[in-house]
Amino acid sequence: MGAGGARAGGYSRRSSRRQSRHGTMSDINVTPLVDVMLVLLIVFMVAAPLMTVGVPIELPKTQAKQLSTSTEPLIISIKADHTIYLQDSVIKLQELAPKLQALAKNGNNEQLMLRADTNTNYGAVMEVMGTLNQAGFTKIGLVTAPKDQLPGN
Repeated sequence: MGAGGARAGGYSRRSSRRQSRHGTMSDINVTPLVDVMLVLLIVFMVAAPLMTVGVPIELPKTQAKQLSTSTEPLIISIKADHTIYLQDSVIKLQELAPKLQALAKNGNNEQLMLRADTNTNYGAVMEVMGTLNQAGFTKIGLVTAPKDQLPGN
C-alpha cells in the first residue's frame, strides 16, 4: 500500500508541477476564424451579383416597379434568334413544360419569370407563354429593365 501510494502521489505531484510551470491555455485564438470569415464575406459579396441568370439578352425598357418575391423563381429566357433557355441551359419548346413540371417545387403554382430580348418578335414570346399556360402555369412574370438605364439618361 505504501509503494502504490507513493507511486500515485509522485505521479500527481509531477503533473501538478508541470501544470503550474507551463499552465494550460484556456483562451481561444479567434484571429484565424475572423480572417476566414472576412475572406468568405468578400467572396460572397463579389459572387452574389454574378449568380443572376447568365443568358445575355437586351431587355425592353419600362417604368414598371419591381415585383418582390419571397422565393427564387424559375427563369425562362428567349434570345433574339428564338433560342429558349431554362435558367442557363438551352431547351426546346416541346421539352419546356415537362422540364418545368419536374423542377417546380410548388407544382403549377410555381412563380415563373419570362425574359425576352427586345428584338424577339411577339409571336415567339406568345408561343412560349401559350405553352406555359397549357401546362397549367399561371404565375408568369415578364422581366424588363428600368427606363432610367437607357444610354443617354
